[in-house]
Amino acid sequence: MAAVAAAQKNREMFAIKKSYSIENGYPARRRSLVDDARFETLVVKQTKQSVLEEARQRANDSLEPEVQVEEKPTKKTEQTTDTEDFGLTEEEIVLTNAASESPEAEKAIQRAALVLRLREGMSSLSRVLKAIDKYQGAVVHLETRPNKAQSTQFDVLVKVDMSRQSLLQLIKSLRQSSSLESVSLLAEEGISVKSPWFPRHASDLDNCNHLMTKYEPELDMNHPGFADKEYRARRKEIAEIAFGYKYGDSIPFIQYSEVENKTWASVFNTVLDLMPKHACKEYRKVFAMLQDEGIFVPDRIPQLEEMSNFMKGHTGFSLRPAAGLLTARDFLASLAFRIFQSTQYVRHVNSPYHTPEPDCIHELLGHMPLLADPSFAQFSQEIGLASLGASDEEIEKLSTVYWFTVEFGLCKEAGQTKAYGAGLLSSYGELLHALSDKPEHRSFEPASTAVQPYQDQEYQPIYYVAESFEDAKDKFRRWVSTMSRPFEVRYNPHTGRVEVLDSVDKLEALVYQLNTEVLHLSNAIGKLTAPSLC
Repeated sequence: MAAVAAAQKNREMFAIKKSYSIENGYPARRRSLVDDARFETLVVKQTKQSVLEEARQRANDSLEPEVQVEEKPTKKTEQTTDTEDFGLTEEEIVLTNAASESPEAEKAIQRAALVLRLREGMSSLSRVLKAIDKYQGAVVHLETRPNKAQSTQFDVLVKVDMSRQSLLQLIKSLRQSSSLESVSLLAEEGISVKSPWFPRHASDLDNCNHLMTKYEPELDMNHPGFADKEYRARRKEIAEIAFGYKYGDSIPFIQYSEVENKTWASVFNTVLDLMPKHACKEYRKVFAMLQDEGIFVPDRIPQLEEMSNFMKGHTGFSLRPAAGLLTARDFLASLAFRIFQSTQYVRHVNSPYHTPEPDCIHELLGHMPLLADPSFAQFSQEIGLASLGASDEEIEKLSTVYWFTVEFGLCKEAGQTKAYGAGLLSSYGELLHALSDKPEHRSFEPASTAVQPYQDQEYQPIYYVAESFEDAKDKFRRWVSTMSRPFEVRYNPHTGRVEVLDSVDKLEALVYQLNTEVLHLSNAIGKLTAPSLC
């Protein structure tokens, strides 16, 4: 638990706090998940560097002089190289923050793994062990191996139990030893303190609010609502309602104005005209069901609560109101729990068929019908699960896959090409372009799709076509298995939690559940194929 808490603190420390605007370095004129991920990678890297430098300086100024490790003089150049850094690493800063919470936290015994590279060979190991003893640490594990590098003779892995403050002092003392090439803090209680925090339960999404950024129309002169004070005030009003939402609450009811309902009607009627010819059969089926339920009607915007209840009854997907747009990482993570984060504001009335960022019309008409389709819902959840614990670079790739599938994807249907992407189904101009002979159509392959540049200012020149949702899921799963994440996760529908499959006990429990399901399947097949008694 301590490691999980440390990882969460680490994430909060480097949270995105900049608005997604061109003034802050956002690379595009309109919001997209792909540019979100790229922007976040850049900002997190800059923020992390700034925070680490500040923390290193503060640590160097505040720590008392350390007990020096006794050692024989060694041949060393007088000039210090740029690669030597006696400050704190990211892991040590997480540890420093944990130690600074209270006097009790400072004295708490911490298990940690250190990797030491010895310049002088095994003769200097005894001095390292003596230093550990001076700081009242206990060695619980020790192993060595030869190192092939010219400047280093041995690598040593040593696990110690000692107070957090003493551990930090030990590391600084060892770093000042000329007999050591490097000192690295690897782990906390067997779990890397750099292991990324990610939500394990839907209630954890409440903790992601500090990463939520509101899109401010006044930041972009090209935004349709830039000069409309009334519109900006309405956006703020709806955002404040959503900010108060917590897991378990009913979704806030929004009383939409006559102008907002007219904007909805314009887009709804256009989709209604184009859908029969251009949308995939799964979308058409759910759309008709929503009409029968009285949720999709032309004269009013559906409430998220009624839409959420509909989706929950068909695929288990539900909705959560968002005050603005989440980071790419947090948006994708919510899909792992079959939760779609939806805004409740409406695009400007002067631009009913285009909006620079997703609004509730895009999400209601584009995304939500297919999230009530079992196969597509499973594909969306697979993308969410793949994002948990992924690196920043992999989040960029997953965002790109999401962009070319869930937002702008095409699929085969009875020898014809149909649209299933939300960005196409809620934008008639690009829908007609995508299904014309102007753009290039490529077969969906996640590895190549993930690195395909996309067009932000104009319609896409390339679209990816899936043979079916099942085929897309199969290809996606095989691609995800090549990602660098050192663990596997699964969603447990009984507990509503994401489980990390990192122990034999968890694997055995999963095998038991699978065996039970296979038994039910086998019995069902047997009964279906058994001769009728009539």
